[in-house]
Parts: sequence; C-alpha cells; structure tokens
Amino acid sequence: MDIRLSPIGTIRTPFSERQGTPVQPSASHGTPGCIELNEDLIPGLADLDGFSHLILIYHFDRSNGYDLEVTPFMDTRPRGLFSTRAPKRPNPIGLSVVKLLRVEGAVLHIENVDVLDGTPLLDIKPYVPQLDQAPEVRIGWMADKLELATVATADERFK
Repeated sequence: MDIRLSPIGTIRTPFSERQGTPVQPSASHGTPGCIELNEDLIPGLADLDGFSHLILIYHFDRSNGYDLEVTPFMDTRPRGLFSTRAPKRPNPIGLSVVKLLRVEGAVLHIENVDVLDGTPLLDIKPYVPQLDQAPEVRIGWMADKLELATVATADERFK
C-alpha cells in the first residue's frame, strides 16, 4: 500500500536546530509560533477561532530511519520505540497540542510550540477535552518522569 500525504502548510517557530528545542509543548509554555496555511485552504479555517487549542499533525521532515529501541529525551534507559514519543519512527509523524491565539487570513498564531521551524504541517484538528481525554489512564515508564516534561529539550540523540 502506498500512502501519499501533502503538507497543508508550514509551522514557523523560533527553533532552527534540534539542540535545545523543547520536546513537548509543556516544556515550551508561552513560546510563540505560527502556521502558514496554504492559501487555497483558507475556507477550511471557518469557525476555528472558537477553539482555544489545536492538535497539529506534522511530518518529522528532518528525521531519517528509526530504531525499535531508543533512549528517550526524558529517560536514560532504552525503551521500545512505540512506548516513546521519539521523532525517528517508521512513519515520521508528530503530534502536538498548541494554544491558538488568533487566525489572520492564512496565518494561525499559536503558543506552546515544540517543533523545528519549517516543519511541514499535515493536518489541524480542534482539541476538545471531553473527546480527547481518556479516563483511567496509565502512563507506564513516564509516571516518574513527568517533572522533566516541562523542562526537557532535544539533544542530538535522534539526529
């Protein structure tokens, strides 16, 4: 099966290199960014300004290859790839929840952005807590690592 995706826009951020880029939106509180949406998609932004947060789905375009066992940014032990949010994946797709500040034409102004500048955006979905939060959640090995989620930044381990 061949799946082809085309970017719908570009995510603009202050982060030009992996080193020092926050690894989660929680470590990027207040960091501004914007989305430059393809002009032909502007009609799809109708009613989006009524939402405070967005789910961004994007392509890790600077990530090549993957390993099935990785040492994640918030840990020192190797873990199974699918129990992490590591950017080097069989399908290099990322997901972030960001705050929507305003929509101006084809530009969405956002905060809490944790991706590299120029990242290709694949889709936008509104974040709805009642639909997107799961009850009775277990978070595995991350349970004792959450304090790192607000300060962790990338290094070169997933180059």
